[in-house]
This record gives sequence, structure tokens and C-alpha cells, in this order.
Amino acid sequence: MQFSFRMPVAVQILLCLAKFDGVFKLTSNFLASSVNVNPVIIRKTLGQLKAAGLVEVAAGVGGAKLLRTPGEITLREVFQAVEEDEDLFHIQDNPNPQCPVGRNIQQVLGKRLALVKDNMLADFAQMTLADLLADIDSAEQEHK
Repeated sequence: MQFSFRMPVAVQILLCLAKFDGVFKLTSNFLASSVNVNPVIIRKTLGQLKAAGLVEVAAGVGGAKLLRTPGEITLREVFQAVEEDEDLFHIQDNPNPQCPVGRNIQQVLGKRLALVKDNMLADFAQMTLADLLADIDSAEQEHK
């Protein structure tokens, strides 16, 4: 099973906006070169981040910037901005009601999966873009 790639793309975009602000013009083409995806995906994601109040996007000539400092933006906010369907897993819609497992799976597994999601979002609420930028700086030091 694969999870959505929308959140990691959004996080990478936001990290680029934080890291390269004032250094490069942060257009969808520039951001697409970092993420290694089509600029259309970047523009769609920037639109979602803009709607969530996380970025400002200049019309016409392009360019984007963060509306808050990296320490003020949590991964939870990013997740909620770009994940259209926040369900991490999809339980079979119509299991066999004649089977004791089938008739109870949605209720039983659903509770556990909801707990996993709640814990993940609580963890994401404690992580900021500033934390990830610090990790990137550390990784770059190790890389040298």
C-alpha cells in the first residue's frame, strides 16, 4: 500500500521557500526542479498551501513565499492543507455481513486506525518546518 505523496511534496516546497528566500526567485519551475516533478503539481500544491494561509503566491511573474516563520508552521497544518482525504486507510466498504469478522471489521479496525491517525496528527503538531530545516543543515554538514 502506498500513501499519498502530496504531503511530502508540500513539505519540500515549504522547506525550499524557507531555505532559498531572498537567494532565488521561488517559481514553480524552480521548486519543481527540487522536487523533481512537473511544475503543474507544484502550482496545484501551492494553491492548496495558499488556501490554508501558509504561503503567498505572486501573480504573473510568479514566485512564492512563506506567510509565517518556519517555526510557526507545523506538519499537521501542512498535512491538513494538502490531503484531501485524511483517511490513511480505506476499509472494505461492503464486507460479508454473514461473517463475524466481516460484519465487525469496520468498527473494530476503524477504531484502531482512528487512534493511529490521531497519534500521527498529534506528533505532526509537535514538528515544525524549523525542525526539518535544522535536520537538513545537520545532514548537509555530515554530507561534506
